[in-house]
Order: sequence, then structure tokens, then C-alpha cells
Amino acid sequence: PYDCVRRGNRQSLHHRVGELYPTKPRPPTLTSIISTTSKMAFAVSRAAPVLKSSTFKGTQVEKTAKVATARPAKVATTASLQQAKNAAAVFAASALVAGGANALTYNELQNLTYMQVKGTGIANTCPIVEGAAGNIKLGSGTYKLEKMCLEPTSFTVKEESQFKGGADEYVQTKLMTRLTYTLDEISGALTVGGAGDVTFVEEDGIDYAPVTVQLPGGERVPFLFTVKELNAKGNLSQFGGDFTVPSYRGATFLDPKGRGNATGYDNAVALPAAADAEELLKENVKNTAALKGSAVFNVAKFDAKTGEVAGVFESIQPSDTDLGAKAPKDVKITGLWYAQIN
Repeated sequence: PYDCVRRGNRQSLHHRVGELYPTKPRPPTLTSIISTTSKMAFAVSRAAPVLKSSTFKGTQVEKTAKVATARPAKVATTASLQQAKNAAAVFAASALVAGGANALTYNELQNLTYMQVKGTGIANTCPIVEGAAGNIKLGSGTYKLEKMCLEPTSFTVKEESQFKGGADEYVQTKLMTRLTYTLDEISGALTVGGAGDVTFVEEDGIDYAPVTVQLPGGERVPFLFTVKELNAKGNLSQFGGDFTVPSYRGATFLDPKGRGNATGYDNAVALPAAADAEELLKENVKNTAALKGSAVFNVAKFDAKTGEVAGVFESIQPSDTDLGAKAPKDVKITGLWYAQIN
């Protein structure tokens, strides 16, 4: 209204004042309330997602997914709206459980289209080995380990004991990252000796993924889940070794004060007098040096016809150091793995 008076537009002034302060407010009637709630209920029923069983016909998903059919709109009351909310919550929970229970073979995954995979979480899972799969049996020689996939199922972080004098223990965490933490398409050379000894050297693939977990106290721990440059040794049933853990952030990353490793300021510009203070040394001098981790792989199934192998793994690696400003925490990752031996 002030803008209208300043410009001399009295007609617009009366129009806006009428919008802000209506002269004759009309209370809502019972008919309008029922009409509005009916439209809301119909919109909810129309917008409810429908999961068809034909979408994953002939796959494991068809066994676990539940079919949800859209129901016609009923007379809208408070009770019916509450029932609609409860039904939607139950459907979302069942769909989440069904998505987490997806277990498909390699061929079944290859036969799925993009729209069948989109939004289901299947892309974050590793294939399984079915059929009469037994223990792994390979002759001496050099093989190629391809299509290796690592699917974590648990993230725990080593913390100090809550009791005085107690030993450090791994505590459960809450995953803060979306379903993008599985490693895939890893390949490397697999050498089998005459005595059954095995050596695997990782060479290429999607071998790292940034992950963030939250501790029970609320602290968040970011780390780079990886098996880069893994050099594992053992036998045909179990092998393990060390791998390289790159820095969570690169040398060109700048912190909030503009400091970096390869670029940026050397110190905090706002603190010129204390720029070279010893307590700020770790904050000023960025460190992107790689650290070390270790992993162990157990073989559970092997299909001699297809060369598929699957099992479980456990790795322990350091977390992010904030470019050397803080000490890393030990993160233990357990999960499933899959590969093809050629």
C-alpha cells in the first residue's frame, strides 16, 4: 500500500487494502469442507504409486515386491484421511523392505532396463551366485578377476570405551550417504601357484566411493571406502592384504578460510599475528598423503561353468583427516563381494 500511495495509484491501494483486510469474511460451510477433503482424498489415491509384478517378471524381485492397487476415493472424513495416511506409510515401508531384499544374479541384472532399475536400489547391490555352486577349484596359472563388486552391509567406527580403563570398541553407526557406496567393475590379475597359494593385485575399476556415517553421539565421520591397489595373498578359500586409501579431499580443495595444499592462502588472513602459531600449524599446512588399509576376503560359492565367485569381506581403513588437521578414526566395513574369473 505504501508503494501505491507514493505512486498516486489510489485504485490499486483500495484493491490491496481489500485483500489484506476483507470487509465481509465468509465462514466456510460444511458443504465446502466436504468438497475440499473429497478432492484431497481423490488426489492422494490418484498419486499413490503402483508397483506392478510384471515389472520384474521372472526375477527374485517378483517374489519380494508387493503389489499395491489404487483404491477408489471414498467419502472424505477425518477417519478415512487417517486411514489413507496409514496405508501410504505401510506401502512405503513394504517397498523399502522389498528393495533391500533384492538379490539377483548377474544375468538377471543385465536383462533389466534402466526404468526397471531406476529408484529401486538395485544398482547399489552386487550379483549373487545360485545353483549347485561349491568350493573354488583352479589350476596353477594366471587368471583375470573381472566384474568384482563389493557391497557393504555394515559400517562401524572404533571409539573409546565409555568406562574408565575399558578397551576401545567398534560402535554401530547410521548411514548418511544415499545408495551410492558400492564398488563395482573392479579388475586385476589373479595368480594361482602350484601349492594352491593365491595372489591378487587390483588394477582398475570403480574402486572408491565417499561415504559418511554418524556416531550415536551425533558426530559424523566421512571416509573414502576403497580397495585401491589391493595386494592380497592367501589360498583359494581366503585371501587378504593391504590397500591404499587416498585423501578424502584433493590438493586443490580450499577450506572456509581459503587455505589449500596446492593453491589458496598459506594461513588464515584474518589472523595475521597468529598465522604461524603452533596450534594452527595443522590447519595451515594441508596434508593429502595417502594412508593404508587392510581387507580379508572369504570365498563362499564358486560356479565352475560361469567362473562366478562370491563370498563375504571385511576391511579396516582410516577415515578422513580433514587434510591432516585431525587424527583419523578406524572404520570397519563388512559386506558381500562378487567377481568373475576368466
